[in-house]
Amino acid sequence: MTAQSMPPAQLALQLRDAITRLNRRVRQARPVGDLTVTQLSALTSLRLAGALTPRELADVERVQPPTMTKIVAKLEERGLVQRTPHPTDGRQVILATTEGGRAVLDQFERVRDEWLAHRLTELSDADREILHHAAEILQRISRA
Repeated sequence: MTAQSMPPAQLALQLRDAITRLNRRVRQARPVGDLTVTQLSALTSLRLAGALTPRELADVERVQPPTMTKIVAKLEERGLVQRTPHPTDGRQVILATTEGGRAVLDQFERVRDEWLAHRLTELSDADREILHHAAEILQRISRA
């Protein structure tokens, strides 16, 4: 079946499945360490947001606040996250990544990028060109 004759719903399923599998494989390519996927995700969310309250981070990560409390405690214990007083609410704290936390994330990204780059070298020039165009299209879809 060609892309032109494939119903959009079937293409959507095929594309979603491929993206999910690739994402899972890229996540598995990580340096040896004791950070869990959940801890990495929380750390990444903090880096992207700049700073969040524990409740905001729990909402972003779609976990319950008590679960996030445990995750943050582990990250803080390793010096990857820091707490500072909330500027307007004395009952709250603001969480942010530390320099060490950013360095850990940079290392994880570097390992993942190296894995993917290596896999791309195994493809033909034509396949890499197709993936280049697909990446542009996926960027457009993700902004919609």
